[in-house]
Amino acid sequence: MDIVNLDLIEAIKGLVKAKKVDEKIVFDALEMVLLTAYKKETGSNAKSSVTLNRETGDYHIYEEKMVVEEIDPDSENAVNEISVEDAKKIDKSYEAGDMLRIEVTPKNFGRVAAQTAKQVMIQKLREAERGSIYDEFSGREGDVITGTVKWSESRTIFVDLGRVEGILPYAEQIEGEEFHPNDKIKCYVLEVRKTTKGPEIILSRTHPGLLKRLFELEVPEIYSGTVEIKSVVREAGSRSKIAVYAMDPKVDPVGACVGPKGQRVQNIVNELHDEKIDIVRWDEDPAVYIANALSPAKVISVSVWEEEKSSYVIVPDYQLSLAIGKAGQNARLAAKLTNWKIDIKSETQAKEEGFGQAAEEEDDDILGDIEAGGEAEEETKE
Repeated sequence: MDIVNLDLIEAIKGLVKAKKVDEKIVFDALEMVLLTAYKKETGSNAKSSVTLNRETGDYHIYEEKMVVEEIDPDSENAVNEISVEDAKKIDKSYEAGDMLRIEVTPKNFGRVAAQTAKQVMIQKLREAERGSIYDEFSGREGDVITGTVKWSESRTIFVDLGRVEGILPYAEQIEGEEFHPNDKIKCYVLEVRKTTKGPEIILSRTHPGLLKRLFELEVPEIYSGTVEIKSVVREAGSRSKIAVYAMDPKVDPVGACVGPKGQRVQNIVNELHDEKIDIVRWDEDPAVYIANALSPAKVISVSVWEEEKSSYVIVPDYQLSLAIGKAGQNARLAAKLTNWKIDIKSETQAKEEGFGQAAEEEDDDILGDIEAGGEAEEETKE
């Protein structure tokens, strides 16, 4: 019996293991290749099948025939029929209506089949590997992945992720960051696309999800669910704000994120190349939450209008520029974090607009609520 090239079988098994693709997919494809090669070689249109020993490469090709009393040569199905007379030459027990399986493996066919199979198998292995890679990475969208910078072209950075290269587009890079070949880099898996050339892994260094995932990795209390991240906003490379909350009043969510001597948040700051991070305490009271969100600025009072989702914040005169931030950044990020419109006024401005007395009445309540998280939040800025 002809043998499919044993080296081909061994090569397929080796590649299947190395590329982590489904062996069944590859060998099923090889059987189809053998069947196609047989039909091309013989010109047969009969129903046929192939069995392949996936250890030795030994294969057999069969044609399936229906036993009939007499074959009608003009019938379209004649090629799939055999007369009772001919069937009984094979085995006397055959009767009309039986299905007969005849081996039709051509002699000296193994060499031709192996040559054809090699060409097709290379393509099938590539397709299977692409499918395997896509399945692996499509489930990691929204996750953080560590890779090695390979090279860059037209300001796009290509990252070695092991079995595939990731793409870090210029638009997803933090302004001012520089990476060189062989640098380790953590990225957010933004999107996994299917393309004709295989899966395309789009990475990001600017997505708020990167900051969230880094905190989940760095802070055990977040990973365990003791501390919950409520909201994250970023102006990548410059400043971020993250709101955290703990159901257990005994747990300080801000302190947990800051870590002993500020080490946890500092590790994340280092990873993001000195991006400033404000960790604030989330609160169900929007006035308290807004005051916290304006950290590191101190707040005198916050008035809120639920229907309009707007607020009027009063800060000490000397804190106004800090509350608003450079080019309005602090106020802008606080508004995005809380999803509230925030109108910030100094104490003097508020009195001129008639809000001064209200500010004095609310002063103690607001300051008392934000005091607990204030020191930890400031520590992140030092």
